[in-house]
Amino acid sequence: MIHPTAKIHSSAIIEDGAKIGADVVVGPFCLIDADVEIGDRTVLHSHVVVRGHTQIGCDNQIFQFASIGEVNQDLKYNGEPTKTIIGDRNRIRESVTIHRGTVQGGGVTRIGDDNLLMINAHIAHDCQVKNRCILANNATLAGHVELDDFVIVGGMSAIHQFVVIGAHVMLGGGSMVSQDVPPYVMAQGNHAQPFGVNLEGLKRRGFDKPAMHAIRNVYKLIYRSGKTLEEVIPEIERIAETEAAVSFFLSFFKRSTRGIIR
Repeated sequence: MIHPTAKIHSSAIIEDGAKIGADVVVGPFCLIDADVEIGDRTVLHSHVVVRGHTQIGCDNQIFQFASIGEVNQDLKYNGEPTKTIIGDRNRIRESVTIHRGTVQGGGVTRIGDDNLLMINAHIAHDCQVKNRCILANNATLAGHVELDDFVIVGGMSAIHQFVVIGAHVMLGGGSMVSQDVPPYVMAQGNHAQPFGVNLEGLKRRGFDKPAMHAIRNVYKLIYRSGKTLEEVIPEIERIAETEAAVSFFLSFFKRSTRGIIR
């Protein structure tokens, strides 16, 4: 079903069954499969391919040669009707690739709202990217990676499968990330190492001085106290009782399975 206000270029191919919302723009030479849903006011500029069971929300901008919902690169995949779900107000730049999920990984590759995916970024099967993240040019997420809110991934960086990146993390360009990165941390290198707290990012997002002071104290507990995580978690829990921002550390550690960068 194509909404009557949608603008479809004559060279675009839209299979029967696709749902195209109000004021959507589909530019030249785009290809949209039958099981695709595209929300209101989303723009596909040109040469965009949207395959499989893919849902795209409202007010997205998708630039030329992006490929969304294509068959993933997992050898276990056998054609199951897994999904790609993308939220609202994302900017998906040229040649970005986002692959559908796998049954083994939960069945969904999910992108939240207000993200910027720059040229040639790759998001593999079953990744979970939350909100307001930035992936710079050629950033690569392997399968099952999780990015929490406000993560910045520098250009030419690669993140190992199953890695969890906490909220407000900044990864410098060219980083190779093979273990989990706690919230608020700045990291860079091959393999990535921590280089302090992302204080400038926190200031821009309205964190006050007490919150930043508490976050920095937790960073010191994790990386400079000489204690194990098991030893510092009770101390972090006590700090979290009076500073809500610290609770992100606790929820992160409950999900972390690969160990944290050191």
